[in-house]
Amino acid sequence: MPGMEFFGDAERKEINDVLETGILFRYNHEALRNDIYKAREFEAEVAKLVGASYAHAVSSGSTAALIAMVAAGIGAGDEVIVPPFTYIATVEAVLMVGALPVFADIDDTLCLSAEGIRKAITPKTKGVCLVHMCGQMADMDAIMAVINEHNLVLVEDAGQAMGASYKGTYTGLFGKTGAYSFDFFKIATAGEGGIMVTNDETAYKHADSYSDHGHDHIGSNRGMEQHPILGFNYRISELHAAVGLVQTRRVPEIIEKNNVHKKQLMATLGEVDGISFARIPDADGDSATFLNILLPDTESAARVVLELNAAGVGGFNYWYTNMYHFINQWDHLKQMRTASALTIEKLGAPQDYNNLDVPGAQQTIGRLISFGIRATWTNEEVAALADKISAAVKKAMSVEA
Repeated sequence: MPGMEFFGDAERKEINDVLETGILFRYNHEALRNDIYKAREFEAEVAKLVGASYAHAVSSGSTAALIAMVAAGIGAGDEVIVPPFTYIATVEAVLMVGALPVFADIDDTLCLSAEGIRKAITPKTKGVCLVHMCGQMADMDAIMAVINEHNLVLVEDAGQAMGASYKGTYTGLFGKTGAYSFDFFKIATAGEGGIMVTNDETAYKHADSYSDHGHDHIGSNRGMEQHPILGFNYRISELHAAVGLVQTRRVPEIIEKNNVHKKQLMATLGEVDGISFARIPDADGDSATFLNILLPDTESAARVVLELNAAGVGGFNYWYTNMYHFINQWDHLKQMRTASALTIEKLGAPQDYNNLDVPGAQQTIGRLISFGIRATWTNEEVAALADKISAAVKKAMSVEA
């Protein structure tokens, strides 16, 4: 993924700014910090990039998703529609706020479908946590029609789609709140970090307080601050924010380079029998962090994976067997193996997680192989990768199932 490809003098400069003050904590210590507030700058840079009214930086993309739900008013006992294809942190966040995950089907965008959401709605449904997967975006016109029709709360987990947009609006800004990840493998990295975005002032204030033990952050004496709500500690450090600040500034250039390489790969591989691609609802808004190939069926995809491994081709994911991105492998969730009792164990799960009816997810993810795009590739490296993928597919497709 691109973020980790670009570390240099700009990141070192911002980190050194923090080290020279000695203030790694994001709040207060005004007399010592020489007006250095990297978390504030990080938030402002993300808000400017995506056009959000408010952005709040926290310790990880996972906590950003959790705080986005809290700030949107989702809590104990609320049913929240989620996809079966996502990094499991999305589902964990629902559980940790006391809500109840309801799995709905996806389509060839790799995201929840409008029809899948509609079928999963019950009288107890409070909201939808929509995940924009693999650098792409969901079909937002169709989805927003369902959201508005049923007056649902929409939270967007755009952890894998920072910088992606749909018809001019960035992912994360269609709903009440949104979340981005800045972990080591994302388009921009802070090492560990996340950002919650919103255009709702009340949601922002709740996120700001909730992520720091309920502090209102008014005044210059932390010990005398008011606490309008209960919260916990999800703060980001100034060091992580310093890296995230620089990396956010790199995003437009990374996306531009990603798209050049992805289009080159798609142009070549589109000529190969058996290869199609995941649907991109707005190709102009693709962050292009992944090339998402669809094979004719699960059996074909499995054979291609074997051929890719045999040829030593790396940098791809076969999500169908991935241990933490697809529900087929989430035995700890299905068996509700927990360290201490969760709300869902007291209220009961709204579905039988061992027997979900998500045929679109099973068929789509079974056929999907995703290759991470690197912004630093040369044209020759892109061409060589295309040749290797093409050879592996042709060899696999020549074998009778």
